[in-house]
Amino acid sequence: MNDLFTIDCGEILLREFRIEDVDAIYELTSQPEVYEFLPDWRSTREQRLDWVTNYEIPDNKEFLANVPSIGERWLKLGIVLKETDEFIGFCNTGIKEELIGTNREVAYSISKHYRNKGYTTQAVKGLVNYLFENTDVKQLNAVVLPRNAASNKVIAKCGFHLRGNVEIEDQIHYHYMLVKK
Repeated sequence: MNDLFTIDCGEILLREFRIEDVDAIYELTSQPEVYEFLPDWRSTREQRLDWVTNYEIPDNKEFLANVPSIGERWLKLGIVLKETDEFIGFCNTGIKEELIGTNREVAYSISKHYRNKGYTTQAVKGLVNYLFENTDVKQLNAVVLPRNAASNKVIAKCGFHLRGNVEIEDQIHYHYMLVKK
């Protein structure tokens, strides 16, 4: 794991995806509590293996090779427990094409087995701090369905401010923003 990009966030680490994460990502994204809010992440195990191998790992390498000028590149990081290296979720940044203007977003999910422990808030804060301190990012967005109370709480705890609503795929989402100070 020493050669993987990692952000220390307290009890958890954010780290690059690796091939060994495929089963954990597949299991996580197969949980109804996850795909209800992130349906695009639902896949077969074979699709997940293809995506991690051919897109997500190479995309991460490209993102990291271009810091601080990340452009429209994506970074997808696993949330792992520091003590056990167990993969329990993910925290990502990329372009949200449905947003007008500066549209870099932060998105995340955590296993139903690890909710309400503060791990997601630690992960989002860790990624936000990394982006603001190490890249040319000046503003971040988050879009959250109004019924996703847990995600709305995480975003508020991380300092994002509600800007209004945005319609994405015929659903109203809350649009949050955080500007670098």
